[in-house]
Amino acid sequence: MSKPPIGGNRTGRKLGQKVKKGKLKASSRRWLERHINDPYVQRAKLEGYRARAAFKLLEIDEKHQVLKGAKRIIDLGAAPGSWSQIAAKVTDSTDDDIRVAAIDFLEMAPLPGVKILQLDFLDDDAPRQLMEAVGGTPDLVISDMAAPTTGHQRTDHLRTMHLCEVAAYFAVEVLGEGGHFLAKTFQGGTEKDLLNMLKQNFRQVLHIKPASSRQESVEMFLLAKDFKGKRIGLDTRILEHGEDDGEFAYDPREDAPADENQD
Repeated sequence: MSKPPIGGNRTGRKLGQKVKKGKLKASSRRWLERHINDPYVQRAKLEGYRARAAFKLLEIDEKHQVLKGAKRIIDLGAAPGSWSQIAAKVTDSTDDDIRVAAIDFLEMAPLPGVKILQLDFLDDDAPRQLMEAVGGTPDLVISDMAAPTTGHQRTDHLRTMHLCEVAAYFAVEVLGEGGHFLAKTFQGGTEKDLLNMLKQNFRQVLHIKPASSRQESVEMFLLAKDFKGKRIGLDTRILEHGEDDGEFAYDPREDAPADENQD
């Protein structure tokens, strides 16, 4: 029979003995300090938002009024759901009268008034399911999708721009006249063909860097306002995707819950 641990505990340590902890990497320490001191993280907790990203949408709306008058909204790359929270509020969406549809391949906790689809937006059936879920023609398509970062700036930019392009063509296909499209992009330039397409279909197209988007982040937002209406012969080739669709997944680090990191 083995002897009981010295000091009467199950770990074998003496009472009061300090546990040696591994040292944090410098990058992890900087992240932790930035997170603890981030006023937007604290505000998100206080105001009940799931992530600090809520303030990006609110700041953009304050200046550009993208939410004003919106009756139905589609939220792409929605997890953990702070933009959907705002969308449900402005549209008066309820579980009995759904006016907000949200999609993400990540699991997302239920939200009142939001139909959540746990599905990759690049899935062939995603557009149909989103339109069915939102229950009518949307006035606003918002996208906070970003590809997982690789550390290679050019690769990260191209992958996120692919998601932005697919979202843009989807918006042009489903928006009602006068609707708006807002999507995450990265500094480094939006593809010329995409900008030309948006300018042909919307009355105003601009890039925005809200104050709540960290200055050291390459994140920006592309806003296309006042959709002109459906155009005959729209080139939808960007919606046709092949075997590599899965690699353009939303990066959860870009929109972590309020008690985690969030750019």
